[in-house]
Amino acid sequence: MTDDTKSSNAMWGGRFAAGPDAIMEAINASISFDKRLYAQDIRGSRAHAAMLAATGILSNKDAEAIGEGLLTVLSEIEAGDFPFSTALEDIHMNVEARLKEIIGEPAGRLHTARSRNDQVATDFRLWVRDQADAAIEALTALMKVLVAQAEKGAGWVMPGFTHLQTAQPVTFGHHMMAYVEMFARDRSRFEDARKRMNECPLGAAALAGTGFAIDRHMTAAALGFDRPAANSLDAVSDRDFALEFLSASAICAVHLSRMAEELVIWSSAQFRFVSMSDKWSTGSSIMPQKRNPDAAELIRAKIGRVLGAAVALFTVMKGLPLAYSKDMQEDKEQVFDAADTLMLALAAMTGMIADLTVNTEKLEAAAANGFSTATDLADWLVREAGLPFRDAHHVTGTLVALAEKKGCDLPDLSLAEMHEVHPALNQSVYAVLGVHNSVASRQSYGGTAPDQVRAQVARWKGLLG
Repeated sequence: MTDDTKSSNAMWGGRFAAGPDAIMEAINASISFDKRLYAQDIRGSRAHAAMLAATGILSNKDAEAIGEGLLTVLSEIEAGDFPFSTALEDIHMNVEARLKEIIGEPAGRLHTARSRNDQVATDFRLWVRDQADAAIEALTALMKVLVAQAEKGAGWVMPGFTHLQTAQPVTFGHHMMAYVEMFARDRSRFEDARKRMNECPLGAAALAGTGFAIDRHMTAAALGFDRPAANSLDAVSDRDFALEFLSASAICAVHLSRMAEELVIWSSAQFRFVSMSDKWSTGSSIMPQKRNPDAAELIRAKIGRVLGAAVALFTVMKGLPLAYSKDMQEDKEQVFDAADTLMLALAAMTGMIADLTVNTEKLEAAAANGFSTATDLADWLVREAGLPFRDAHHVTGTLVALAEKKGCDLPDLSLAEMHEVHPALNQSVYAVLGVHNSVASRQSYGGTAPDQVRAQVARWKGLLG
């Protein structure tokens, strides 16, 4: 053994006893992860066999044997009794090899008029479509619990923030409904992507179609697709459906991360706006007084994995020539992980929001701090005193500076002190300085007024069913 060979074996370690052949098998095989496509693979094969029989390419007897044999394979996999083989590379060859053991020679006819290229494109598209449906369902569940919290908190006053500084009073219900709108956009992105991905690649074969008189519309309909993909080159090389799924997932994970961050802040000892139940919190190994919002923190971090998956697949697909390239084997692990991550995060967020306890007294006390009704004071000067808004803004800023100097809030200033700043101020100004009056006045469509919040709650309850 040469020094170079020793060096190579050291790099391989003890795992690759057979040298380069074993390494090629390891890098080429995808069965370790694409076995997740087994149900879609078997469903596609059964639809293909039925079509081959309907078009006279395959005998009814062989098609029946294939269909029954595939159901046997399905039951073995679901029971955990299926011996997956790395030597057989992928889920397609593993299923077909086992089918041959079960039914013999007819199994060899199943692959007529198709290729692993259109087979994997179909399997993967079916799987991603199922995940889009699952994401839509999970988002609907999350939106429902947000609407329920919004309905309870339509009149609960809290501080609204910009730059994480107190800006104006809003209602808790209004804040919850903001996330309903956010997650509704996520849901619509998955719905939109699902429409575009619902074209069937099966029958495109390797890249050029097939000379057999197949019925691609039949297989597309059997698998729940709207239509067959119109171009065979595009059908086997397209992974836009996976990229769109990952893009929608990444945006959704951003929204989940933003909400998780607010829950972390709100549940802190410094805020105490909300409490999360013990189901979604953990204790400290050394500090017995602590309740850590670990579930929220983990959701906050999940965007890293989902966005990373999107970047990885975009990078894989960049610059690939038509049609199929082996690079595309690297499409699945990222999508699988992103889908698992997103579904777990959605389920956890739904549970946390459903169990959330809101400290309304803390919310209201915080809403009254930080000169949150300064804009209401400026608006009063415009309406009642006829000042241009910029002048009203200046007067209000002067009053805020005075209150800061005195260490009090705007409602604590005396009328005499206000008169010194501007003579148009009178006793009625104090009515707009209360946080409840402030939120009640925000009656514009989409505003924070309790009536507006309840109207949006009613609208979404009707839409969500």
